Amino acid sequence: MAGTEGSSSPSSSSSVVADWSLVFWTLCSVIVPVLITLWCSFQRSRRQVLRRDIFRKSKHDWHYTDLFGQPSYCCVCAQHILQGAFCSCCGLRVSEGCLKKADQHFLCKEIMMRSDGRARSSMPHHWIRGNVPLCSYCVVCKQQCGTQPKLCDYRCVWCQCTVHDDCMLDCLKIEECTFGEFRDLIIPPYYLSTVNQLRKDKRTDYEKVFDLSKTTPAKALQLCTLLPCNAVRVLVCGGDGTVGWVLDAIDEMKIKGQERFIPQVAILPLGTGNDLSNTLGWGAGYAGEVPVEQILRNVMEADGIKLDRWKVQVTNKGYYNLRKPKVFTMNNYFSIGPDALMALNFHAHREKTPSLFSSRIINKAVYFFYGTKDCLVQECKDLNKKVELELDGERIELPNLEGIIVLNIGYWGGGCRLWEGMGDEPYPLARHDDGLLEVVGVHGSFHCAQIQVKLANPVRLGQAHTVRLILKSSKMPMQVDGEPWAQGPCTVTITHKTHALMLYHSGEQTDDDASSVSEQEHVREQTDEDV
Repeated sequence: MAGTEGSSSPSSSSSVVADWSLVFWTLCSVIVPVLITLWCSFQRSRRQVLRRDIFRKSKHDWHYTDLFGQPSYCCVCAQHILQGAFCSCCGLRVSEGCLKKADQHFLCKEIMMRSDGRARSSMPHHWIRGNVPLCSYCVVCKQQCGTQPKLCDYRCVWCQCTVHDDCMLDCLKIEECTFGEFRDLIIPPYYLSTVNQLRKDKRTDYEKVFDLSKTTPAKALQLCTLLPCNAVRVLVCGGDGTVGWVLDAIDEMKIKGQERFIPQVAILPLGTGNDLSNTLGWGAGYAGEVPVEQILRNVMEADGIKLDRWKVQVTNKGYYNLRKPKVFTMNNYFSIGPDALMALNFHAHREKTPSLFSSRIINKAVYFFYGTKDCLVQECKDLNKKVELELDGERIELPNLEGIIVLNIGYWGGGCRLWEGMGDEPYPLARHDDGLLEVVGVHGSFHCAQIQVKLANPVRLGQAHTVRLILKSSKMPMQVDGEPWAQGPCTVTITHKTHALMLYHSGEQTDDDASSVSEQEHVREQTDEDV
């Protein structure tokens, strides 16, 4: 008995040790990964703080990426890197560990050259080593650059010319830079420096790139006053709303008496509808399919034209002496009815969940959903009983309608030529620079859809220099250039405000544009024959 108890004691103690060992290693297998994860998270956040601090203080326009789009090498340590920081101005690429050193040792492109008391009329190349563009060629030997799997060869950040390491001569290091193919679009740094010296009473610091998320376009456009008169072209990258924002800033220049410095405006369409861009030949949307160099060539080759801008004044009924009327500036169109309702619903949905509306396709899908819903509900029916319409002071008898649209440009609704419709009926030509507005009516959302696929014509109500619309009762959705709101009884008056100087790109003409032009010419010829 005693022997049995004695023999079982070591067995039970070893079992306890094994249990505690299992517990210990189990805890280790759980706690150690958690600790490693926490430590990595702490280090990552610490690196992000340090990185943001460098970005904030730097004269480079640094951005961080988790994966470079092409083989890249660090400009400091020359090692191959998959992720790191790059400067969108001068093209430097560095690993995260070399970021601080690169920021201290490499100069970025100077917007305004540092003054040394001398007036300059030229400047040398600004060479950056490595990561040259694919398919670039040496200016000396005419052979391809950047073919070796290492940090090699040089590129000038201004004229974009490239040269091999072996071909880099001392004379190239001090050679005058010509600014390359796009010299007419580049403001030389020495020019701003010289102008700033001449303006002793009002010097301005232009050493930083303008960030429109932090400042208004008006400040950036003041650069135009330092340049030769009528020589500036501005490329607006965004939707029609962004274009309107810039055109409003240009109108402020007119008020300040700076009309001779006003720039001509081109558009890179990045919005949802892009109807103004489409009208001016810049296309219905941009997704990176056209190289940046070709876009700049298009800007240089574009023709200058005028765009009518209109004042839309909304005076609430019964508050003529108590409340100031709402005033908008219209470039594209004004509407009341189903398309304004779609825009209002879309706007409300986007305000609630803005993160969902990051894609042009998603945005159009949401518009389609609300358009389909309105086909069933018909919230804007009997509009003709609720409004009165006057064109140049003449009362227009309205048929049964759900919506009225006042057009300044050729395109509407994301690519539809609304005034032309199917193009099978004679109608006066529509232009965006003739001081005339085209006014049409629609029977509902389904009718709008039919017009967009050229299965129906709009109800053409006429053309006019002044449009007056009176909403007699109830609340209706309205919109000006995609900015919607719900409006009670009021009077809407649309009058000509001013002209904007725009750039028209004739190379982007679509099949619809060509067919519309040919149809209009055919109708005009028939009219001439009848006369």
